[in-house]
Amino acid sequence: MTMVRHPELPERDRRILEAVVQAYIDQGEPVSSLWLANRGFGVSSATLRNIMSRLEDLGYVQQPHTSAGRVPTDLGYRCYVDALLSERRSPRSAPLMEARLRRAGSVEDLMTHLTQELSRASHQVGFAIAPAVDATTLERLDFVPLDGGRVLVIVLGTGGHISHKVIEPSDEYDRTELVQAANYLNSEFKGQSLLQVRQAVLDRLREEKTLYDVLLGRALRLASSTFADLDSAPTLFVQGASLLLDDVGAEETEVTLEALRTLLGMIEEKTRLLRLLDDYISSDGLTIVIGSEHSAPDLQHFSLVVSSDSDGRTVRAVGVIGPRRMRYSKAIHAVDSLSKAINRMGASRP
Repeated sequence: MTMVRHPELPERDRRILEAVVQAYIDQGEPVSSLWLANRGFGVSSATLRNIMSRLEDLGYVQQPHTSAGRVPTDLGYRCYVDALLSERRSPRSAPLMEARLRRAGSVEDLMTHLTQELSRASHQVGFAIAPAVDATTLERLDFVPLDGGRVLVIVLGTGGHISHKVIEPSDEYDRTELVQAANYLNSEFKGQSLLQVRQAVLDRLREEKTLYDVLLGRALRLASSTFADLDSAPTLFVQGASLLLDDVGAEETEVTLEALRTLLGMIEEKTRLLRLLDDYISSDGLTIVIGSEHSAPDLQHFSLVVSSDSDGRTVRAVGVIGPRRMRYSKAIHAVDSLSKAINRMGASRP
């Protein structure tokens, strides 16, 4: 959970700042002292003007135009978000949402459904990061014969991780040989990561025993084809990029077209965005990064809410990206709820 140090404010000043931030998030317009005077703070307009001036001097708000009211700075958003986090309660379980996620037939389906749920619930760009495939632990491997000598490979990993591919081995295999090969590989390598399995297969293929044990050699060559092109990088799934356009159309937009174009480009190529996000998913739990708190200039027009699990077997991190004027309470709840749902699903699987 990211909480940045900021000057301690008197209780009344803090409540007024939170009201300014909430009003700006809701309305997208600078907030005036006159507007605050009608919100029951029990102080005069002159006192409110003095408090707003003090908040501006401390860096919590700024005045975009001389005649305008105030808008929150990144420090103002941070104070508001830290107050939300201090009052945060553990989210309730959502059986219907979890049921939709459990119907996913593969990791790819799960990640797609997960990012859709995140984007829908937060109205922001939702993303999820799956661990590298080669880090998955093997539970079971099956070979299914197809026409033309092709073989369908189905790999079941821990946490319900399911992947499949079609290979075209140089040898021909009948159904019985495929079953025997799968049984051998399952008995030898269950519980090891796919990366370890691939290396062990290559090592055994070099051993002299495979020269005279025909069945063993054929099984290992089949396994070698299966694990030849394992992906060693995490996979990023993203939904809702078009929602970024909503903020650009606002009268007091904080997101320039250039910043939007940069982020959309990173979403499109994914590798660059994944590299930037990696800074925030190295530790477990909820992390919130606001605007200028980003070390990468390309992300400083945006805020990030992410929950990560370094031991996640199926999902390493889930989160949302949006303008600094995002509805943080909704985004935090969506990310926290779905992260806990995934953890419960993982705990209930073998």
